[in-house]
Amino acid sequence: MTVIDQASDPDRPPRVRPALNAGTWKEIAHLLTNLPAALIGFVYTLFMVVTAGGLSVTAIGIPLLACGLFMSRQLGRLERARARALLGVRVDEPTPLPGPRRAGGFFPWLWAGIKDPVAWRSVLYELVRLPWGVLTFTVALTGLFVLWPVLPYVARGLTNVDRAMVRGLLSPSDELERRIAELESDRGVVVDTAAADLRRIERDLHDGAQARLVALAMGLGLAKEKLLEDPEGAAAMVDEAHGEVKLALQELRDLARGIHPAVLTDRGLDAALSSVASRCVVPVKVAVDLPARPAAAIEGIAYFVVSELLQNVSKHAGARGAGVEVWRSGARLLIRVSDDGRGGARVDRGSGMAGLAERLGAVDGVFLVDSPEGAGTVVTAELPWRDRGM
Repeated sequence: MTVIDQASDPDRPPRVRPALNAGTWKEIAHLLTNLPAALIGFVYTLFMVVTAGGLSVTAIGIPLLACGLFMSRQLGRLERARARALLGVRVDEPTPLPGPRRAGGFFPWLWAGIKDPVAWRSVLYELVRLPWGVLTFTVALTGLFVLWPVLPYVARGLTNVDRAMVRGLLSPSDELERRIAELESDRGVVVDTAAADLRRIERDLHDGAQARLVALAMGLGLAKEKLLEDPEGAAAMVDEAHGEVKLALQELRDLARGIHPAVLTDRGLDAALSSVASRCVVPVKVAVDLPARPAAAIEGIAYFVVSELLQNVSKHAGARGAGVEVWRSGARLLIRVSDDGRGGARVDRGSGMAGLAERLGAVDGVFLVDSPEGAGTVVTAELPWRDRGM
């Protein structure tokens, strides 16, 4: 007889039939190695706690405790590896502690090591493991000789307790690790967004103003050659070059406005959003109610979010009017952009809406779209409020 059923969850053990298959032998091996592993962990942990506690009144007690907790982390890592190899338990590795430089110095790093929850859970795991290791070793060894007909069931029951202990005490802190993973993902989004913006600026300069200035230089060179031979032709070419200069300057102004508009720096969101609304193809009502100007980074993101949304209104909404509202609520900056167009806007991967959602998420913001078909669109965005100068 063999194992014939496997749950969809890879961490959940398969149902056992009365057979000593490979999975059962791994479980038995885990039970037999519980005792030596528990002895090593218990002796080390007890010695570390007693020694560091006894020396805590001296200058070396606290650093010794931090080093001991770091080693407890490594014991927990070995236990996770043993459970992963023999029990099939997939527990993520906790985030490594930052070094002294990233922690802000030696003493902040030392304090972070002392209050490390992962290390303290490893300490608790090693302390409670010794009696359990003695029990499982005894039962497994005895079962190999006198309980072998039911040994698969016994091994499965005991190792399920081991699995629960590993998940409960050696797994990362769910909320903390989730937040760290979000921040790492957001950092990647910020880097990708910055790189895309740089590529856009480079492309706009290369295909727009730069190409126009090259043509302008060539035209002025030809006009210089014709200045004596054909003054009227040269004058016409200079006049054409003058028009090219105006167009190049306009393109550079548009590009600079896309990077960071001067009106936003000088006069704030109210004036900048009014300027954006004036360029929309439909009438836009703008209402900005802020007690003060937020931090420049938050202000810039708010500006570009509204600018992008109003461009969507102009291009896709088919609306007769739109509205922009900006206000502060507690520690959040709220933005609402609405229109009476055809609706149906979606935050799909690769769309402009998805890009806005990612950009807001990178700064701990929120992006919500309510756009039923034929009933207009309401987009609400939230940004963390930070005072100017922070």
